[in-house]
Amino acid sequence: MNLFASVHDVTDIHQLVSSAISLKKKPYLDEQLGKHKTLGLIFLNPSLRTRLSTQKAALNLGMQVMVMNLDKEGWALETQDGVVMNGTTVEHIREAAGVMGEYCDIIGFRSFPSLVDREDDYAETIFNKFVKFCGVPVVSLESATRHPLQSLADLITIEELKKTAKPKVVLTWAPHVKPLPQAVANSFAEWMNKTDYDFVITHPKGYDLSPEFAGKAKFTNKQDEALANADFVYVKNWSSYNDYGKILTDGEGWMMTNEKLKLTNNAGVMHCLPVRRGLELSHEILDGPNSLVLNQANNRVWAAQAVLKNILLSC
Repeated sequence: MNLFASVHDVTDIHQLVSSAISLKKKPYLDEQLGKHKTLGLIFLNPSLRTRLSTQKAALNLGMQVMVMNLDKEGWALETQDGVVMNGTTVEHIREAAGVMGEYCDIIGFRSFPSLVDREDDYAETIFNKFVKFCGVPVVSLESATRHPLQSLADLITIEELKKTAKPKVVLTWAPHVKPLPQAVANSFAEWMNKTDYDFVITHPKGYDLSPEFAGKAKFTNKQDEALANADFVYVKNWSSYNDYGKILTDGEGWMMTNEKLKLTNNAGVMHCLPVRRGLELSHEILDGPNSLVLNQANNRVWAAQAVLKNILLSC
């Protein structure tokens, strides 16, 4: 593996999940594998779990880690080709990515969408240019359309905690005060569609995901119908794909609560974090026994470590 940007970059999902679970039991077993290797973590956007979990995963493998918040610490970046740089941008992505590739053996890169130009966002222009010009293996730390490390951690969490071979997993839209990317929802759907789970997506009208990501998932606008007998409920907001980047409703009645939990099979409730308490998810769920948000956060380490180990073995 030289690129980890989506589920399509994984040859064997079950093997990768098993590897992560094994690393969780023996985190330092491969600490010689990354000796004298450097991981660069490059962020164009904020991060808490992704930065810390990936850094810890690299350290467990014996790697050195360099972190740069490029949006705050680097030069203003030009991403368009063939332009005369006589404006506010100072450095072109060609040179910036190329230099980072000279310093690092593997690079993790994060870049959010604009939520203005759907064509450009879904073309993954910035991420793909960085991959092209850096010249070393790249791990997506979240891009405009996907968050694969999060989705891998989510799959690990479900596999560890499922009580039936084919659990019912529901992805439900949640209210928010601002438009958010579709990346987490896209990615979760993409990964769930690679399993044999009973997978259902529910959201208000107008929030359909791109068919590319929704895939074979069942769908309903009736949240109560979706929640019936669910084993896992993944709560996440996303803005409209068709009316791109827009908020179409205040989402009244869509927040997950203990009352709604009664419809489920005592489901574990998931969220990628950060979460807006009392808006996306009720306090009672987040502070209660059904919350799996910390399990997911913990599994971010092992997801990242399994991916980095795979890349190191390929180098």
